[in-house]
Amino acid sequence: MKEQYRQMLDRASSKTGETSRFFKKIKKMNSAELDRLFLERHIRYSEEIDCLECANCCRGTGPLIRERDISRLSRSLSMKPRDFTAAYLQTDDEGDLIFRELPCPFIAGNNFCIVYEDRPAACREYPHTDRQKIGKYLGPTLKNYSICPIVYLVVEDLKKAIP
Repeated sequence: MKEQYRQMLDRASSKTGETSRFFKKIKKMNSAELDRLFLERHIRYSEEIDCLECANCCRGTGPLIRERDISRLSRSLSMKPRDFTAAYLQTDDEGDLIFRELPCPFIAGNNFCIVYEDRPAACREYPHTDRQKIGKYLGPTLKNYSICPIVYLVVEDLKKAIP
């Protein structure tokens, strides 16, 4: 991981309490306005951060895997869906399907995803800072704050913009 990104995530880890309090405050904001503020920053910082120089999401957290993801991935790998599930997935404590092991079994040493065109929807949508009704997802956003440099920059910028 690029050193600059590592430093951001280290700072994020030391500021989770502050950020949690900030999220409690902004959760009360108008939903459309909050969505707009997040989206503007998501667009800006997604262009500034090179995910291939980070890939922390692929190495340290796993996506929820849906049935349509299993269909797409198993087809991509020329496997039967049940064989794909047996080889790569497990059920977590909440009953969701996730990868059996981390880092992601499909990340190559150069941080390229070997199933990129067929990656799970949760991977396609990450880091989720462009979601509508983002106020409902501030819990996962707080978790992603110390995983993803994009989320870190979005949130830190919002802290400056919202008194």
